[in-house]
Amino acid sequence: MTLDITQLLERHWKTVAVSAAAMMVLTAALSFVRPLEYSSTMRLLIIQRASQSLDPYTAIRSAESIADNLSQVIYTSVFFDKVTGAGFRIDKSYFNANETKKRRQWSRMVSTQVTHETGFLQISVYHKSKDQASEIARAIAYVLTTEGNQYIGGHDLAIQLVDTPLQSRFPVRPNVPLNAFLGAVIGVVLSALYLVVGEARRHRRVRFSGAPPL
Repeated sequence: MTLDITQLLERHWKTVAVSAAAMMVLTAALSFVRPLEYSSTMRLLIIQRASQSLDPYTAIRSAESIADNLSQVIYTSVFFDKVTGAGFRIDKSYFNANETKKRRQWSRMVSTQVTHETGFLQISVYHKSKDQASEIARAIAYVLTTEGNQYIGGHDLAIQLVDTPLQSRFPVRPNVPLNAFLGAVIGVVLSALYLVVGEARRHRRVRFSGAPPL
């Protein structure tokens, strides 16, 4: 007697549904263990100034490479010090006094993304306070546009803010709806696996015992 998984799940669909609902509620609840954070997102454009030795394609690739380098510079402690000392209303007491924890906190607070084959650099800042997320984003933009050349060996380029910091209306991290959905999927998978394994064991016992299946 072969195991019909589809038929098995149809017979026990209530068990699967309850497991999915339970996992969905659990993962959604666990999401609130961490504080809810808003985001402030902006975009900058790295422009490689025209040169007789650079064709347009090479200039774009050079700008992309510079954007990649800047995206890593942002996570450094030196850049952090520049941002917090740029004169914006940043609450410095929010950051941990321990240097290791402060660096970890900063790297988690800021997210960078480079659009490849362009010179666009997108930066997102996450914070419990909308205003602080916006202030930190503005400070990062200021440091990059005024002192960005210092971090890339004095390249002949311009860094321009093309999309000003845009605040999220609602908390975006942790992503509660996504976590709840993933919890439901995990619940379905685990309950289905439990049912299939259990049924397969019963089939195996019946086959070896020679008794007719129930």
